[in-house]
Amino acid sequence: MTNPDHAQRPDLSPVGRVRPRRLRATPAVRRLVAQTRLHPAELVLPVFVREGLTEPRPIASMPGVVQHTRDSLRRAAAAAAEVGLGGVMLFGVPQVRDATGTQATDPAGILNLAIADVVAEVGDALVVQADLCLDEFTDHGHCGVLTPGGAVDNDATLVRYADMALAQAAAGAHLVGLSGMMDGQVGVVRDALDDAGHLDVAVLAYAAKYASAFYGPFRDAVESTLQGDRRTYQMDPANRREALREVAIDIAEGADVVMVKPAMSYLDVLADVAAVSSVPISAYQVSGEYAMIEAAAAAGWIDRRRAIEESVVGIRRAGADHVLTYWATELAGWLAEEKR
Repeated sequence: MTNPDHAQRPDLSPVGRVRPRRLRATPAVRRLVAQTRLHPAELVLPVFVREGLTEPRPIASMPGVVQHTRDSLRRAAAAAAEVGLGGVMLFGVPQVRDATGTQATDPAGILNLAIADVVAEVGDALVVQADLCLDEFTDHGHCGVLTPGGAVDNDATLVRYADMALAQAAAGAHLVGLSGMMDGQVGVVRDALDDAGHLDVAVLAYAAKYASAFYGPFRDAVESTLQGDRRTYQMDPANRREALREVAIDIAEGADVVMVKPAMSYLDVLADVAAVSSVPISAYQVSGEYAMIEAAAAAGWIDRRRAIEESVVGIRRAGADHVLTYWATELAGWLAEEKR
């Protein structure tokens, strides 16, 4: 016989009792339980300033991004401060290049002038960061000084990096971004800054920077003269554990922040670094990653805003404390809209 009490018993099956979808039911609920959030202060805007321009010049392979004049750079920095970004990363594009990148250390060089311009414009409202590498300034396009045989001379390059750090610090940089992947670069630059009294200038080490195909549009942006590649000093994309070694070395040498670059194709590396790093972690959503989303959105294949937001959330979710992204100012504006 059927038990008359059976119909009154609660449903104890897992399907009836445990329903994760309850926490996805409305925008308010999803917002309440979100495990990763974006904030403008976690975003850094990379910007390019080119010597000799009278008006901003669009970069064809990076829709929406330009080479700035000094004046337009100041306006871009002011806009970044207005929306509450964490910082800007400055890249200079000189008119004249040579074998050792002398414009990188000239106080009147475009990057050093741009640093001073931005500091004068925004003060401490942004962390004014400067790319510390020679590739934009050398006629051969490599990140360092070459030997007579054409190889990058690691130790001779360190001398130039130390001088470049001093020039950027003198111009007012709050943070120098060592992107050249030379062995020993952090220690040499830290010592040079300290010896010159620039104790408060922070060092961002591009600790795990891979020899990536996704840098292509960036090379348009800086009008790169590179022939060949940088595989002898940037990391092999096949290697994961090696990144932890590079990070450990840079932290031991005094890095204040470490970076994983690129971001989107190296989320596993980013998560590994986040699990062990004792210093903040930066990740760079590079030009190729930017260009792919812009191109797909322009073709109508993806929702542009959702793809941008999801891509940056993914980088933060993997462990980045802050993200360099060309969408930083636009994304911060969206975040402000959502808050309202």
